[in-house]
Amino acid sequence: MESDMEIFSEADASTQKLRMLQMGRPIDDREDKNGRRRTKDVEVYVPIVCGSIAFYLGKKATEYRTHKWTVYVRGATNEDLGVVIKRVIFHLHPSFKNPTRVVDSPPFALSECGWGEFKIDITVFLHTDVCEKKLELSHFLRLNPDNEYGPVPKSITIPVVTESYNEIVFPDPFESFLARVHNHPAVHISDLPHGFNLPLSGVAEIYHQMKNGDTKDHPLSQWFLKFSEAVELFKLTAARQKVQADIAKLERRLIIVDGQPEGESSSGYEY
Repeated sequence: MESDMEIFSEADASTQKLRMLQMGRPIDDREDKNGRRRTKDVEVYVPIVCGSIAFYLGKKATEYRTHKWTVYVRGATNEDLGVVIKRVIFHLHPSFKNPTRVVDSPPFALSECGWGEFKIDITVFLHTDVCEKKLELSHFLRLNPDNEYGPVPKSITIPVVTESYNEIVFPDPFESFLARVHNHPAVHISDLPHGFNLPLSGVAEIYHQMKNGDTKDHPLSQWFLKFSEAVELFKLTAARQKVQADIAKLERRLIIVDGQPEGESSSGYEY
C-alpha cells in the first residue's frame, strides 16, 4: 500500500481464477429454460478481494474483547459489486451469538469484537442471471501481527490487514448479464464477437443505483491493500529471489560442512 506508515499485512501473492459454470446446464447451450440467451466465446471476469482488518483495543480490551475487526468481500478497485453479487453470508465461529450473518446489500462487510483467530467461511450468492451456482470462499481472521523475526508489538493505531485477491470468471455469460455490466468499472469483459450489439436499455439507470455500494469512502479504505499485475509480479519476483538466496546459502553451508576434517563439527569443536 502506498503509505508512509507501516501496516501489518498479509496478502496472497498468487492470483486465483474461480471459474463459474451455470449449475446443471452445459455452457454450449445457447438458451436456458427461461429463454435467456448466452453469448458464446465471451468471458466476463470480476476481480474481488476477501479480507479482514483488526484493531487492538488497548486499554479498552477485556478478556474476551481484545480486538475490533471487520471482514469483507470488496471490489479490487473498491467499485460496487452489487451488480454481480446479491448476498454474502459470513459463517463465524460457533462461540459467537448468531454465528451465521447475512449481508443483503453492498458493501458486503461485517464488524465484530473478539479475542481469538479463526477461519471464516464465506458464501457468496450471485444474481440469477449471473450464475446459479454459489461461490464458497474462506478467510482466516488474523488479530496479531507476526513477521519472520517473531511477534510484533500490538498497536492500537495500526491494524492487522489480511487480504487475498481472486478473479471470478464467467464463461459464455447471459446476454442480460452482459448488458447490465457492460462498461461497469468493477467488471472486465473479453472482446465481443464481431458484429455483436448489446441491448443498452436500463444500463445507465442500474449502474447509477449500484454505485452507492462502492467502498472508496469506506472508513477502513485507507488500510485496503492495492492489487495489480505489476504488484503481483513484483511479489513473485521477490519470493523467487529469496528462495534462490536461501538455496545458495544452504549450498555454501554444505560445502563448508563437507570440507571439515573428520571428527570435527561445522562449528569447529570436537564431539
